[in-house]
Amino acid sequence: MTAATMIRDVLLWCTVINIGIFIIWFLVFAFARNWMHRFHGRWFRLGAEEFDSLHYRLMGTFRMLVIVFNLVPLIALWIVL
Repeated sequence: MTAATMIRDVLLWCTVINIGIFIIWFLVFAFARNWMHRFHGRWFRLGAEEFDSLHYRLMGTFRMLVIVFNLVPLIALWIVL
């Protein structure tokens, strides 16, 4: 196994794991939002709109980071190799 192939495999698994984390986060937010709000409300005073906005922005940021740092390099390696 070459170094490039190993890097490609690592990036593939990083992408899969990160997408799995994102899907779990989205599902918990979509179906257990009130529970999440109460749970985080123990430590942070956030209104419902603030809480929704914060999670929406964080999900978007997380998604963009996964694309930029995992998916794009993976696609580039697939093209080159």
